[in-house]
Amino acid sequence: MRFTFKTFTCTAKAAALLALSAAAVPAHTTNTFDAATKLLSLDAVSMGGARYGHVRATVNAYVLLGVDGGTPVADTFDAATNLLTMGSLTVQGATYNNVRVTITSCNLLSAEILGGGEPKPAVTAAYGNLAGADLGAGASLRGAIPFPASNAWNTDISGAAVDANSDALIASIGLSRGLHPDFGAGLYDGAPIGIPYVVVAGSQPKVAITFTDYGDESDPGPYPVPADAPIEGQLASGAAFGGDRHVLVIDRDANRLYEMGNSYPQAGGSWRASGGAVFHLDSNTVRPGGQPGWTSADAAGLPIFPGLVRFDEASTGVIRHALRFTVASTRRAYVPPATHWASSNTSANLPPMGMRVRLKASYEIPASFSTETRAILQAMKTYGMLVADNGSNWYVSGAPDARWNNDKLVSELGSVKGASFEVVRMDGLVTP
Repeated sequence: MRFTFKTFTCTAKAAALLALSAAAVPAHTTNTFDAATKLLSLDAVSMGGARYGHVRATVNAYVLLGVDGGTPVADTFDAATNLLTMGSLTVQGATYNNVRVTITSCNLLSAEILGGGEPKPAVTAAYGNLAGADLGAGASLRGAIPFPASNAWNTDISGAAVDANSDALIASIGLSRGLHPDFGAGLYDGAPIGIPYVVVAGSQPKVAITFTDYGDESDPGPYPVPADAPIEGQLASGAAFGGDRHVLVIDRDANRLYEMGNSYPQAGGSWRASGGAVFHLDSNTVRPGGQPGWTSADAAGLPIFPGLVRFDEASTGVIRHALRFTVASTRRAYVPPATHWASSNTSANLPPMGMRVRLKASYEIPASFSTETRAILQAMKTYGMLVADNGSNWYVSGAPDARWNNDKLVSELGSVKGASFEVVRMDGLVTP
């Protein structure tokens, strides 16, 4: 079945277009490239453990690495390096075997997800449109991406300027400390590892929400929160628990995200929470009811869900949005898209809420890493990570999923040290 992306920006640095120069050989597939329209059509290509058929994309820039000739190999795309290998490609009537190019800028128009030669159920992928998402706790979004492509969460910052104080800011988080996945499979201390979420339909009944601490900075209810919505830190044993107790609910039909902190279900289906926020996933006015200086369920005033690492995305080999992470010490300041600070320290060498870090272009993602880890690290290069809360240094937030490989996540991400990151230039910094 077909899914369509409005925009897909590849992540390598732009380079000059090069022309094919090898001798033509007999055609083996229906892969074609129209130089006039820049339309690339692929019969089928493997990427990140999945196989896609009838792929159509406009290729704006690429680097030709070679045309090797010989027996055609399988068509593959490596999302970490943007290397596309085509067993055969027809250009202006001539066909070339084993063409290798690095795609540096392209727009993916459509494709089909294949499995064993047969189409899987329909997958709709579009920015700011979650109508095709599955329902339930930890449900797949089926490729949908919260917010428009132009939103700060979805902006390619791989070429953005480095902040003048980057070295000191990174040093405050830890140069020799590695990344750590604050998500995974199974239980840790009796609870699922990560921040859970649930996707509901527009028919989900809305219930009353009572705010106990930040009602004056909260979007009023009712919210469509199921009585059994998963709560962060919820113990499998059913025993009492504390922690942040976040509850995240996505109304796929209305394209709305409801988030609460310190959440407790009440008799009759209502909920009690310290505060709550409603985000419009189909708009760049992400929180129409909010104001600068307001918190949310996140200390930075940001939405939590859009920055989570999710298995349904990472397993495809591509994550197309920024991630969220925590640091131990923050500054009494914030930078958009954050709207709130959570510190009394005014040191300019500490990260403000919303600060974006980027994995340096010089860092080479090891080919031996898992598909999921490679996707995570590439997202850090392309979209970066936002400081979203006070917590452990370099802890990357994600959703629990039984399919995560905890050992690989911990070892592979842990090998990437703070020194491999830089701070993207901060514009619009808000201070007391």
